[in-house]
Amino acid sequence: MDFLGSTKANGMLTTFLSLSEPIVVRCVSGFLHGVLLLVLFCSWVRGRNNGFGSVTERLKDKRGFGFKSVLFCSLVLSLLNLVLTSLSGFYWYESDWLDEEKLVSLLMFLLPTVSWGVLSVSLHRCSDYEQRKSPLLLRIWLAFNLAVSCYSLVVDKRQVPLLVYDVVSFSGGLLLCYVAFFKKARGGGNNSNGVLEEPLLNGDGRSDEATPYSRAGLLSLLTFSWMGPLIEIGNKKPLDLEDVPQLHDSDSVVGLAPKFRTMLESSSDGGVGGGGGVTTFKLMKALFFSAQWEILVTAFFAFIYTVASYVGPALIDTFVQYLNGRREYNNEGYVLVITFFLAKLVECLSQRHWFFRLQKVGIRMRSSLVAMIYEKGLTLSCHSKQGRTSGEIINFMTVDAERIGNFSWYMHDPWMVLLQVGLALWILYRNLGLASIAALIATILVMLVNFPFGRMQERFQEKLMEAKDNRMKSTSEILRNMRILKLQGWEMKFLSKIFDLRKSEEGWLKKYVYNSAVISFVFWGAPTLVSVSTFGACILLGIPLESGKILSALATFRILQEPIYNLPDTISMVVQTKVSLDRIASYLCLDNLQPDVVETLPQGGSDIAVEVSNSTLSWDVSSESPTLKDISFKVLPGMKVAVCGTVGSGKSSLLSSILGEVPKVSGSLKVCGTKAYVAQSPWIQSGKIEDNILFGKPMERERYEKVLEACSLSKDLEILSFGDQTVIGERGINLSGGQKQRIQIARALYQDADIYLFDDPFSAVDAHTGSHLFKEVLLGLLSSKSVIYVTHQVEFLPAADLILVMKDGRISQAGKYNDILSSGTDFMELIGAHQEALAVVGSVDASSVSEKPALGGQEDAIGLDGKQESQDVKNDKPDTEETKRQLVQEEEREKGSVALDVYWKYITLAYGGALVPFIVLAQVLFQLLQIGSNYWMAWATPLSKDVEAPVNISTLMIVYVALAVGSSLCILVRATLLVTAGYKTATELFHKMHHCIFRSPMSFFDSTPSGRIMNRASTDQSAVDLDIPYQFGSVAITVIQLIGIIGVMSQVSWLVFLVFIPVVAASIWYQRYYIAAARELSRLVGVCKAPLIQHFAETISGSTTIRSFNQESRFRCDNMRLSDGYSRPKFYSAGAMEWLCFRLDMLSSLTFAFSLVFLISIPTGVIDPSLAGLAVTYGLSLNTLQAWLIWTLCNLENKIISVERILQYASVPSEPPLVIESNRPEQSWPSRGEVDIHDLQVRYAPHMPLVLRGITCTFKGGLRTGIVGRTGSGKSTLIQTLFRIVEPSAGEIKIDGVNILNIGLHDLRLRLSIIPQDPTMFEGTVRSNLDPLEEYTDDQIWEALDKCQLGDEVRKKDLKLDSSVSENGENWSMGQRQLVCLGRVLLKRSKILVLDEATASVDTATDNLIQKTLREHFSDCTVITIAHRISSVIDSDMVLLLSNGIIEEYDSPVKLLENKSSSFAKLVAEYTARSSSSFD
Repeated sequence: MDFLGSTKANGMLTTFLSLSEPIVVRCVSGFLHGVLLLVLFCSWVRGRNNGFGSVTERLKDKRGFGFKSVLFCSLVLSLLNLVLTSLSGFYWYESDWLDEEKLVSLLMFLLPTVSWGVLSVSLHRCSDYEQRKSPLLLRIWLAFNLAVSCYSLVVDKRQVPLLVYDVVSFSGGLLLCYVAFFKKARGGGNNSNGVLEEPLLNGDGRSDEATPYSRAGLLSLLTFSWMGPLIEIGNKKPLDLEDVPQLHDSDSVVGLAPKFRTMLESSSDGGVGGGGGVTTFKLMKALFFSAQWEILVTAFFAFIYTVASYVGPALIDTFVQYLNGRREYNNEGYVLVITFFLAKLVECLSQRHWFFRLQKVGIRMRSSLVAMIYEKGLTLSCHSKQGRTSGEIINFMTVDAERIGNFSWYMHDPWMVLLQVGLALWILYRNLGLASIAALIATILVMLVNFPFGRMQERFQEKLMEAKDNRMKSTSEILRNMRILKLQGWEMKFLSKIFDLRKSEEGWLKKYVYNSAVISFVFWGAPTLVSVSTFGACILLGIPLESGKILSALATFRILQEPIYNLPDTISMVVQTKVSLDRIASYLCLDNLQPDVVETLPQGGSDIAVEVSNSTLSWDVSSESPTLKDISFKVLPGMKVAVCGTVGSGKSSLLSSILGEVPKVSGSLKVCGTKAYVAQSPWIQSGKIEDNILFGKPMERERYEKVLEACSLSKDLEILSFGDQTVIGERGINLSGGQKQRIQIARALYQDADIYLFDDPFSAVDAHTGSHLFKEVLLGLLSSKSVIYVTHQVEFLPAADLILVMKDGRISQAGKYNDILSSGTDFMELIGAHQEALAVVGSVDASSVSEKPALGGQEDAIGLDGKQESQDVKNDKPDTEETKRQLVQEEEREKGSVALDVYWKYITLAYGGALVPFIVLAQVLFQLLQIGSNYWMAWATPLSKDVEAPVNISTLMIVYVALAVGSSLCILVRATLLVTAGYKTATELFHKMHHCIFRSPMSFFDSTPSGRIMNRASTDQSAVDLDIPYQFGSVAITVIQLIGIIGVMSQVSWLVFLVFIPVVAASIWYQRYYIAAARELSRLVGVCKAPLIQHFAETISGSTTIRSFNQESRFRCDNMRLSDGYSRPKFYSAGAMEWLCFRLDMLSSLTFAFSLVFLISIPTGVIDPSLAGLAVTYGLSLNTLQAWLIWTLCNLENKIISVERILQYASVPSEPPLVIESNRPEQSWPSRGEVDIHDLQVRYAPHMPLVLRGITCTFKGGLRTGIVGRTGSGKSTLIQTLFRIVEPSAGEIKIDGVNILNIGLHDLRLRLSIIPQDPTMFEGTVRSNLDPLEEYTDDQIWEALDKCQLGDEVRKKDLKLDSSVSENGENWSMGQRQLVCLGRVLLKRSKILVLDEATASVDTATDNLIQKTLREHFSDCTVITIAHRISSVIDSDMVLLLSNGIIEEYDSPVKLLENKSSSFAKLVAEYTARSSSSFD
């Protein structure tokens, strides 16, 4: 029996059905399906009440893979048989029914149709009845069915449609056998009710049930319907992170990171770190194997997609010939339409799942890399860290890991190009013969042309990343120290430094984007070159050009465009990814901390807490002069060991060596017990105060309260609106220096460790609090613990069991206080300096005060102050809850659609948008010329050999080449203009945002974690630099192409609009329905990234503290939680995109199918077959283009959020003007230096309470004024108001009669000098640190260095004034940094000098030196000093004592001391008593 006749040998379709072969196999198959029907019927009769349970029980677990896959399989097989039955019946009805073989064949198709249909219905209706044993009869039937399908597959070799049918039958049979024989029910045991089927994963309550993706059925997975509920929620309200479901375990970093680490370590000798040999190749290999299954699945989908996409071009010639009247068999047109449509269907499904799974792979890779980079950051040695700044390391996470994740889009392109070119050449060879070789040569030439451009692109990319690293490093440092820059009036100078670094970056960016434009031109012109070469070869070889073959070739070239278009992107992405992999691999190769520096003894395994024997240690092992030399001492449990010495003598390094931070050269260090460490510079995490103190330990209320009391924190917490639930800003920005230090001490105390290491924590607190802390903490709570404390306060030394005196990295003296007093000069120098300081207050007769219990008296004073403070604050608090707001708020994000204003600002930012019309015009011309050239070839070539051509061959080629060259030039113009506009816009946005940030008030930096600013300066700026111009271009190009296609198709059939208009309407509705959820998911991606960056930045800066408390694992978990929080919206955003694209693909495929049906329905000759063929050629890419348009539109809206976020920070309110030209003070101002304060009231934010509450006083010109008071009393706030870092709420400050509120900020700040509380140095040189504005000569700088006792230190260095200073001045000690700050003010020589606890970080001798230098060089200046050491203010002309934001006392020290009941007198008496007491 012949069904639909037969085609010729060279046709695409073969005989559809034939029973000339033995009919036995078909009969056996039909008989088997009849048996299945009988079994189902008997089962129904036997067990009506069980809903066919006995037969289908093994296939019916509705929650699982089994039920849904079997139901789907049964439906497909039933529908396939139904289609074959219908087609057979239709054909035989047309011919005749008398042939018995045909009737038997029809019956053989009818039985499977009915049996599979009945099975589908029974499965769908079956109840939850479950019998544990699978029926033997059903399993036997399935086995026989599989065997018959397999045999049919082998026998029916020659008929393509039967082969397709047999492949589907065999696949279905295989799946059914697998489910019946091997698939286990989820329940297990007797738990068949499904309630407890899902086990808890990882013990955290997360289960498969929690993720829509993991529990979705086959149909839901195929159509992405599992995304429906989330998109629906997004339509009802703006999505929040709580609305976004969890990730499945296979996509969570918790499961991925250990697997990836194991793979990397197994491929790297010696593991990661310690020079463990992580190479780019090994990193790539580990990434591949950690996601190999998903990568292979995506490769399969990519293969299917590629093959399906070439079915259309292969059939176009046949279709044109059909329209021309050549029929191979009856109903050939409908078979062609069905083939076109099915190919489109397969293409759509495979592409959607290929894209979605690629994004999954990308998310997994990024998560794994972020976890590894973080892990490395925790274990990096200090020497390695000096080579990589925190900004650079953050870039590995924000840019490089992100880029490697994005590479997943491109990973299959290299081999797909070969497959696509191969398939294209095969089609061309079938149509044009040997001319296809010309196409191959042209394609290879085009690809070869790209290599030099590719190499240039790689170099530009590397340089661009280096420049970006340098910029981010400086930005990070500047943001950390913005307060100092504003106090000094240097912020605009440092902004110009950022602009200079950006200029260097822009140089490489410019080269990169223009190189991209050339590559774009080469490859957009490539298909034209290939087609010209091919058709030219046809003419030379004498191969006849027919319109059907030409159109088939043109359709092939159009599809070949895709790999050729994508090749520049792929090469660029490969280049970028390789650069990123190289950078991460080199980072992972850096040395870790030496694990064997400290030998940790088991707890209770030794009677010694710390033992150091003949140890030599050095921060830089290659250095000839080690940091610590021949160190030996023992610490027994319960001992108190004090470490003292001059600035830079190695005190902090000694503590670091016990922590294992300093590489060991020789000797041994042994530690027995757990450690707790308090750093010299407080490290505070952003978050609640309570969390900072608990630091991962469970809350024990009694111990917690004890710790708060011992650290004098209870009263501070009473003042705060939220108590210990107050959220601390980044680096504790909304706390005073003393509060930060006490929180650090509380954190250490709460850990209840065996050994405590204190690195001079008492210097940042006032005298009252210092002695209270020493007594309550060291001598109280820690009385039974081993404590090693560094201190500059000599008064704390007598209480020590052992004192180590450091000098030049050695222990010069060791012993008890009285023993070493007489045994050497070093200790005597320190004591002498202390006695000198005391001599200043020695004239005071404090005997009456010191007879009382000094510390008890102090406690009473604090108690009184605290009560008063608390009462005042309560009175000051407004009643409304509105004012109770945390300083650091959640990051703001826009809600709803991105405002059109954002698009308009972006488009018009470069040259007022003048280039945009030209870009659009160039693309329109390109599209018209392309369509014109293709139309010309279709019209000017004959339909077949026996038809004469309308024009001669030479005219044909000349016109075609002219049109091709014109279209290529249009591309060059468009590409150049697009990158020019994009580059200019990126530059403008960068300058706007940074200028605005640097001019914003300090309150902005206090309440904005630097992670948020860094995120905009790195990730968002990268998007603006490299992505968004192309996204805009892509939207414009696709719209113009789509209009072109619809134009061509409507030329053939205006009826296309009947379908196209409702399809477009449905597409727009879907897009609007989708975008609400997708937009918020994209915003959540941006918002969830900042906490990840911030946590990473905090970890890097506090890694020593984290390691000392053994908290690495907790911080790793936090990082993983934040990483998953960032991946979740990304994952569901990808799912939402594919949900939309799948539906749009279906709609456009229907439009295409309708057009084809219309074309085959009209009589021959009504439409020119060439023109119809051209319409089909263009229509083949309709679904791709329509989906691509919506995809690019959505992608643009997602990416434009980067512009929205940058514009957010480009509109932050600015500080008052830097200079007010109409009100500039005289050049000599201030000449006297008199500061007059009247009714000054200050609050940090409108919703916060007053900090200074009506201060009125005058600091006389030329006098020294000391400001004292308890921590948090408003001392630093007063200074900040003097510099207008904080603007007063009421009142005024006049300097020499000039109201400082009426002049420019720089006019004020550059005329005042300050030595700040936190000594700051910037990366650069000694010269740039002392004189960043480049106002002074080298001689002046040397003079200042000599005055501050740093001259000799700098002269020792090879580069003298050009000696390098590392990030944060890490290669200088804290005391040396403070002396550099002194050098700055000596250079500046202002009339008013402010010392904000300036000597907190130096020993008493250096403090005396600073005071002496100041007295000598600033004798005629107004000096305002905030100090914790009484000796620093006792010789002042006036003393101002603040308490809770009001003036408690203001007079000369002598008068205040005469009144024994004055608070200042009590303070001095207490200090004297403490200094002469040993706290024993």
